[in-house]
Amino acid sequence: QVQLNESGGGLVQAGDSLRLSCAASGRAFDMGAMGWFRQALGKEREFVAASNWNGGTTYYSDSVKGRFTISRGSDKNTVYLEMHSLKPEDTAVYFCAARNGMAATTLRSLYDYWGQGTQVTVSS
Repeated sequence: QVQLNESGGGLVQAGDSLRLSCAASGRAFDMGAMGWFRQALGKEREFVAASNWNGGTTYYSDSVKGRFTISRGSDKNTVYLEMHSLKPEDTAVYFCAARNGMAATTLRSLYDYWGQGTQVTVSS
């Protein structure tokens, strides 16, 4: 079983930055694609960003494009989400996801593993 451990969430003010991290552990994770989703209170979980296995291909939701950057660690079993110019509407629980496939995808159903989530709260 693969475990995903997120860190880096917190309470910030609008315009601030945060960096989320997610590390895969457990049985050998085959350096597949990884991504970030978020779920605001009372809303469905939505796609934020995704990276293929080596960071060479990335996708972003329109709401975060130009403000967030996804990247992979050198060991390829870690993924980061740099978040800048944060807005109150970015407030949500952010979930790290990983899949055994190597290609990045925006589809929640194609991810095999999920983290527990980390809270990001942006005050106005």
